[in-house]
Amino acid sequence: MSERVDAIVIGAGVVGLAVARGLSQSGKEVIIVEADKAIGMGTSSRNSEVIHAGIYYPKDSLKARLCVTGKNMLYDFCDSHGVPYKKLGKLIVATSPDQVENLKAIQKKAADNGVDDLVWLKKEEVQKREPELACVAALLSPSTGIIDTHAYMLALQGDAEEDGAMLALNSPVLAGQVTDNGIYLNVGGDMPMEIEAKIVVNAAGLDAIDLARKIKGLDDKFIPTAYFCKGNYFSLGRKAPFSHLIYPVPQKAGLGVHLTLDMGAQARFGPDVEWLENGNNIDYAVDEKRGDLFYDAIRQYWPGLKDGDLNADYAGVRPKIQAPGEDARDFMIQGPADHGILGFINLFGIESPGLTASLAIADEVIRKLETT
Repeated sequence: MSERVDAIVIGAGVVGLAVARGLSQSGKEVIIVEADKAIGMGTSSRNSEVIHAGIYYPKDSLKARLCVTGKNMLYDFCDSHGVPYKKLGKLIVATSPDQVENLKAIQKKAADNGVDDLVWLKKEEVQKREPELACVAALLSPSTGIIDTHAYMLALQGDAEEDGAMLALNSPVLAGQVTDNGIYLNVGGDMPMEIEAKIVVNAAGLDAIDLARKIKGLDDKFIPTAYFCKGNYFSLGRKAPFSHLIYPVPQKAGLGVHLTLDMGAQARFGPDVEWLENGNNIDYAVDEKRGDLFYDAIRQYWPGLKDGDLNADYAGVRPKIQAPGEDARDFMIQGPADHGILGFINLFGIESPGLTASLAIADEVIRKLETT
């Protein structure tokens, strides 16, 4: 006979923890099951740690709406919980005259999304701020920042546990079944359990699509194809001469090889775009040879980068729901109104700006559960 709880959240990354916090604060008995040995070991710990402003996404998309809302929620959360962050600001740079129109289009898209604080800077104005930056024009995003992601996840976990949520690590979901009373899960690992809940939220990140296929009763037509895009990062072997985050005009599969600074002012560059054949047995090692492409990309906006300045650092993998070459797809927050299963939410394609939008995503999940 299986144990029963109000809600199960699968995945203890930043989004799963935010959802668990929201559910527990609403009075639900929540168990978080995580396949790894610690929280946030997947996408949540392998990214740029940037708090995005909400600039690039199509108008009225979930990414646009939840990023803009989530950004404000995240800054407020950091202030109230003592989570370290820095609102450094970001410069989006046009490095050639033919990119200026792209920059203007970005400014319009941002305004359409409610991001109205961007500042247009001429070359001379940019170089007063960043003398080593080469560009013909730039947009300054003053509300872009960086965050200590691990401290943020610990704060989310603390809030959830304070309201009674329980975390089970080393607990992979092996199988599931839609029942008359909710959803049954067979959980393996250190403490195998059979558990049933009225609410199940699939926030498994890179494994979300594979996990959805393990739930009997969910029609395959509601499960998208998974694609995996590796992003490699290189760190700078000396002090960076920049005080802002520096982004080139975006590429189709990502935001280009940009410069970010961590909370200790260490500069790093990335991510690049490396499509993987599948998401099984991901190799997170960074190939030093990819540094040649990094030098070429970075020198477009920082010609002062010297040979030997870059060191292979770390890599992350983005859970995509579009194939290589296709236009980026929106977050897929799939609930009962979509697939007909009461209490069941799938979170597919939660890549950037998932960190920034995490609290807003949690609210969206709860709204979908309450309106069915």
